[in-house]
Amino acid sequence: MKARDSTEARRAAVLGSPIAHSLSPVLHRAAYQELGLAHWSYDRFEVDEAALAGFVEGLDASWAGLSLTMPLKRAVMPLLDTVSDTAASVEAVNTVVFTEDGRRTGDNTDIPGMIAALRERGVDQVESAAVLGAGATASSALAALSRICTGPVTAYVRSAARADEMRQWGERLGVRVRIADWAEADLALSAPLVVATTPAGATDELAKAVPDHPGTLFDVLYHPWPTALAGAWSARGGAVVGGLDLLVHQAVLQVEQMTGRAVAPLAVMRKAGEQALAAR
Repeated sequence: MKARDSTEARRAAVLGSPIAHSLSPVLHRAAYQELGLAHWSYDRFEVDEAALAGFVEGLDASWAGLSLTMPLKRAVMPLLDTVSDTAASVEAVNTVVFTEDGRRTGDNTDIPGMIAALRERGVDQVESAAVLGAGATASSALAALSRICTGPVTAYVRSAARADEMRQWGERLGVRVRIADWAEADLALSAPLVVATTPAGATDELAKAVPDHPGTLFDVLYHPWPTALAGAWSARGGAVVGGLDLLVHQAVLQVEQMTGRAVAPLAVMRKAGEQALAAR
């Protein structure tokens, strides 16, 4: 994509409900400042599924793009002209870019963001992995694992319905998914890569079961941080990738797509996110 004129006033924002907690404005604004995009702005708007179409239709030509969080990642898809293969694979768009000819293009930067965050910690490929949880983030985790995991992925879930969902995602994404009951989730911790996609507090009980020589933990939470599991994992010498790592890496890709700049300032954006979280 061609780089946008740094002197042209451009707008972007994150939409969702609830949205007040979002760190996206902090990260994107830090990038704009570092890139010299003084006339760019990035805001947050509380928008639910019912209001989404009206909001998007009301945007003028000054808008460069949108970041989307829940519950809008699937709801936005019918409003777009094109959707990337990555986004289509998980039926979720978290990035909308408005092209100069007025088209709306959708992408998912969560999946390559996960891969980049793991690669930053030296994880390029694993022979097997475990996923804790089976919500929306778990499908993105499976999509990321389809590119770096050469063997089976074991999903630890709480219900038969969730088990069916994970099997279906595995079939769709070409991942060999094994299902295990959440009551046996402590067994997940021996996998070379463990991806925790659960809400705050859900994995606290597993902290005492961390093995002596753990592999890599990717815990998608970023507040509060560290989680009990992440803290215990680090204490035993395991590598930990956190939710802020994911948030920064996916935001880097969003900034690059929206601004047309080849490289967004990862370190600057991460520092801004760390400072914002420390102030909470």
